[in-house]
Amino acid sequence: MAQVPKRIIRAPQDLAAGLFLIGLGAFALWQNAGLERGTLRVFGPGMMPMILAWACVIAGFAVGIGAMLWDGPKLERWTFRGPLFILGAAVAFGLTVRPLGMAVAAPLAIVLSSMASSETKLGEAAIFAVVLTAFCLAMFRFMLNLPIPVAPWAIGY
Repeated sequence: MAQVPKRIIRAPQDLAAGLFLIGLGAFALWQNAGLERGTLRVFGPGMMPMILAWACVIAGFAVGIGAMLWDGPKLERWTFRGPLFILGAAVAFGLTVRPLGMAVAAPLAIVLSSMASSETKLGEAAIFAVVLTAFCLAMFRFMLNLPIPVAPWAIGY
């Protein structure tokens, strides 16, 4: 009876996820390098991003080590639809929130990001966009009083 050779990487999909998290954390640490960290008593603007970046790196190592200890799914073929629409939604939000306000930018980003899945129905995404935009406006603009433009083209702020 032939023995099946043991594989070092038992869950390739988990290893890829771990490497992605490590890369994301390293990128965040690099981008955060110029920000002042402050002290543990008085956090500077760079303290929380640094903590989150290190947490991302540590989680990546944990997932990567788990990929070598336990069996998991194989690495499947990737499609560009999901990342393309999610990244496009973030870019669209960033480009439209100042000139058009959150009343336009938020539903646009939500509908675009919902198109990342081929199972999304446009009617359901539109209803979700309206409800979530109303919630975001109520919370960010009126409850937290953040200076986010609502609809400067219609109501002036």
